[in-house]
Amino acid sequence: MPQPAPLTVRPPVPQPTPPPASQPAHHRRSRRRARLVTAIVAALGIGLFPVVKYGDVLPDTGTPMSFGGRPTAGVRADGPQARFLTADTLADGTKIGVTTFRGKKSGFSGKVWAWAPPEYYEERYRDSAFPVLIALPGSYGYPLNYWMRPKLGLESAVTDLAALGRGKPFILVMPQLNPEKRYHDGSDIPGRPKIGTWLADDVPDLVRATFRTFDTRDGWAFMGSSSGGFVALKQVLQHPDRFRAVIASGPDTRPDSPLWRGHEKERRANDPERLAAHLSARPDAPPVHLQFQIGTEERGRARLEQFIRRYAKGPISADLHVIQGGGHNAKSYVRGMRDASLEAISKVLRGPTPKD
Repeated sequence: MPQPAPLTVRPPVPQPTPPPASQPAHHRRSRRRARLVTAIVAALGIGLFPVVKYGDVLPDTGTPMSFGGRPTAGVRADGPQARFLTADTLADGTKIGVTTFRGKKSGFSGKVWAWAPPEYYEERYRDSAFPVLIALPGSYGYPLNYWMRPKLGLESAVTDLAALGRGKPFILVMPQLNPEKRYHDGSDIPGRPKIGTWLADDVPDLVRATFRTFDTRDGWAFMGSSSGGFVALKQVLQHPDRFRAVIASGPDTRPDSPLWRGHEKERRANDPERLAAHLSARPDAPPVHLQFQIGTEERGRARLEQFIRRYAKGPISADLHVIQGGGHNAKSYVRGMRDASLEAISKVLRGPTPKD
């Protein structure tokens, strides 16, 4: 296997602290109640974090936040600027931020949630790049990306595996998947919003301008479940020069959006099976790793096994993790990622380097 390229850090663009955003009346009332509860808890001497559950309104929800990256030499001044607000706070104090972002290349405006692992804020990693995992949900992925919900455990799975030395401490990026409740197959369907460009170009540009990331593809991967798994798989096969690996959980392997009607040529150009056949026949292509997951309580295993037999050759390596008792749902897929899949892609991706 070729040695990874020398470490290159893509520092974040300095962002001014924005003024607090105005909140709807019911949000303001919820926050006042949350502050009152916090004060009562503090007065009684009860720890707050152990009893916080997803859905509770924390005192800082909706407030401006920063991911705390310190710019180093060569800061980009031309990256997209984003104003992140606190969407949630985890028990370890790390925060999930959310922004509404208009992509320069696609022209599409959508929401992006992001989270950085505890290591990102540590002094020993202050000058290091971190790997990025772009996580896509199933169903419509509109208006929310469900991976931003801490109760699903994706963030804690990343944290726990990194602490055990079994996984990389990924930056998680969770973009809106569709512009509406219609499937766009993560593609630039003629006459429709350019969702393919949004995911492959604009979202990574936003991440590079916000976080310390790697310039090379060895620090970039996709993850997705169900329809999001289809899109994640397609993006890596379409852009092996940009992304190194994918975790595709219970994915489709053929584009099936009704919006393709009348655009057969473009649909074929976004078919993962055709993309895989073309890529596997290119011995000089950059290698990619396809990590599939499927539960024993869902259909589709035979189709994924056939995909691997046909296309896992040349620059494509692939594996299938079977989740015992797993169904077609996020909870099962996180269990699979904890057991095997995050570790599998971590073996082919670059991690942060602490200071000596």
